Amino acid sequence: MNIVFMGTPEFAASHLKTLVESGIRVTGVFSQPDRPKGRGRKVYPTPVKSVAEVYGLPVFQPEKISSGEGLERLKELSPDLVVVVAYGKLLKSSVIDLPPLGCFNVHASLLPKYRGAAPIQRAIESGETRTGITIFKIDEGMDTGEIALMREIEIENSDNFGSLYEKLERLGREALIDFLKIVETGRIELYGQAGEPSYAPKVQSSDLVISDFSDAVCVLNKVRAFDPEPGARASLDGKMVKLFGAVLSDRSYGKCRNGEIVKVEDRGMVLSCGTGNVIISLVQLPGKKPMSPKDAVSGRLIREGMILGG
Repeated sequence: MNIVFMGTPEFAASHLKTLVESGIRVTGVFSQPDRPKGRGRKVYPTPVKSVAEVYGLPVFQPEKISSGEGLERLKELSPDLVVVVAYGKLLKSSVIDLPPLGCFNVHASLLPKYRGAAPIQRAIESGETRTGITIFKIDEGMDTGEIALMREIEIENSDNFGSLYEKLERLGREALIDFLKIVETGRIELYGQAGEPSYAPKVQSSDLVISDFSDAVCVLNKVRAFDPEPGARASLDGKMVKLFGAVLSDRSYGKCRNGEIVKVEDRGMVLSCGTGNVIISLVQLPGKKPMSPKDAVSGRLIREGMILGG
């Protein structure tokens, strides 16, 4: 079976590595063009390109895949099946209809929930207790195709974006190998997505800001969803402070203002959040590295009684 792989970020790179190391024949790799990053705007190869080069796989990085040179390259490879993992572009019928077995996508949610670019973050932010991996046959919609395989896991209270990402990355690799075994038997069974769809738009900088501290669970989930990267943040004395390591507190500190730092102790700083209290174990002020709130107090960077989000 002649397989072409399409993907761009780290999540996709680990799937490509698993395919190659499992003995799956990948004849070509498509990834987004290399882009400048960071303050120095240095151009780095995409993670998928880096993995492909390690294994000597031909890599193509066209601006467009559904027409022009990109499509011609794909036609030359004549794939039986295209595997897509976080490629970064919607495929059109010129690509979708090309491989006889179809194009299949590995998506980190239980579709139709959280269609779109940031399903892991949005699931945590919304307070979901379960998520998973869906492998579906691509059509021209955004994550709307028929499902070939689904695997489900629990989102634990202790999970943040980093830990859930690792679990789903591992689950996705396992599911992809299982799916390809099914493909080899020639018995792919597809079924339509059922239920009300929801969406997971790309994370914008404005999504990271916590301005409302009236609900403890909402604050907790917001911090978890962007921990350890890029970090939820709130205004404090005119500066944006990043917040990490959030847990709910089971103690009462009396009536306090929403967003108030009511206590700084060994386990972190306690924020009053209307319906309860949230403990933050690490804070990061502009120009500083993440630190414990006690160290921030010692450095006179924060103090009890200050208000976040004001």
